Amino acid sequence: MPASIDTVYVCICNGVTDHQIREAAANGCNSVAELTMRTGCGSNCGSCLDMASDLLSQARAVHDFPLPLLGLASAA
Repeated sequence: MPASIDTVYVCICNGVTDHQIREAAANGCNSVAELTMRTGCGSNCGSCLDMASDLLSQARAVHDFPLPLLGLASAA
């Protein structure tokens, strides 16, 4: 699948994009080791692992954001 204009290749060796890393996070990927198993990101030279880790952390933070107000609304 061709990358869109705003796609960033994080892992050149395996052709893994930022979108694929965010998608993996949305699908429950919790660690760089798991990301490597799912996508191959970082399995060759490893130079992408810092960027991949940062992207995964950012994406997980978005998906793990708790919504405590919803619980409070039902208690009222």
